[in-house]
Amino acid sequence: MSDAAAFEFMMRRRVEPIGDGSYKLDLAEEERALLRTLPNQLRDLLETDDRSDPAVQRLFPAAYRDDEEREAEYQQLMRGDLRDRRLAALALVEESIDLKVVNEEQLVAWMGAINDLRLVLGTRLDVTEDLYEDGLPADDPRQSAFELFMYLGVLMEQFVEALSGDFG
Repeated sequence: MSDAAAFEFMMRRRVEPIGDGSYKLDLAEEERALLRTLPNQLRDLLETDDRSDPAVQRLFPAAYRDDEEREAEYQQLMRGDLRDRRLAALALVEESIDLKVVNEEQLVAWMGAINDLRLVLGTRLDVTEDLYEDGLPADDPRQSAFELFMYLGVLMEQFVEALSGDFG
């Protein structure tokens, strides 16, 4: 794909408010196929208890870094709820992946799931401002993951714009 075609693909409007509280979701079949693969990967990570994994730490950040006792109590109280809300959002995404029109609840679930996926990818890729500006060399083995990270960012931006009514 040429740079111009890639830019056009990335900038194409994928979600628009319809006016009745619902949103037109204009995703190409290739996009839907890709997005179908992501919930299971995120679900596996959410259901793990590997607290040494930086991506898991990013999804369940510490509230009390300097107080192990309070942190353990916080994780005991909040981790399950955070996990359950994220899993519920993934379920809504899976239920609505083939829909052409989604309601606000579904679109908000998409936003949450995509945000979580970006957190994981960004952590795995060690995304920095420099990486945003410079990108990765074409032969870098992380290139496809970085392109997915950027694509999900475009989706997130468009979802936020649709929900806020801001298409400026």
